[in-house]
Amino acid sequence: MLSIGKLSRATGVKVSTIRYYEQIGLLPQTGRSAGNQRLYDRPAVERLAFIRHARELGFALEDIRELLALADDPDGSCAAADLIAGRQLAAVNARLRRLEALRDELERMLAHCTTGRIADCRVIEVLGNHALCSQDHAAGAGQDA
Repeated sequence: MLSIGKLSRATGVKVSTIRYYEQIGLLPQTGRSAGNQRLYDRPAVERLAFIRHARELGFALEDIRELLALADDPDGSCAAADLIAGRQLAAVNARLRRLEALRDELERMLAHCTTGRIADCRVIEVLGNHALCSQDHAAGAGQDA
């Protein structure tokens, strides 16, 4: 049995995040010691490792909730898990396309930069006038748009 601090160190998940996962039901409420300290067993460690790995792969908490429910039924079909992973892959590919477009635009800006005076700076000019960009990369950029 591990305390929450030891569980945190063992899995690399912050204590506050472990408490949050318990609060939203991703991790089941655990037993407590005589001193009212949370105690976690091996299945809790494995479940938290699953959650952490899924988060590292970019899965949303609701997708993780669904995947955990599927994992709790080992004889069930994996078609639903495949569907969830497929959606995540599509989202990653869409983000990659946006990032590639951003990279291309930044390279184009820098290629046309004369490194002279700010008054002649292509970077400043393009940032000040989106119409000078070769493509629309504003949609879904993920910043304060």
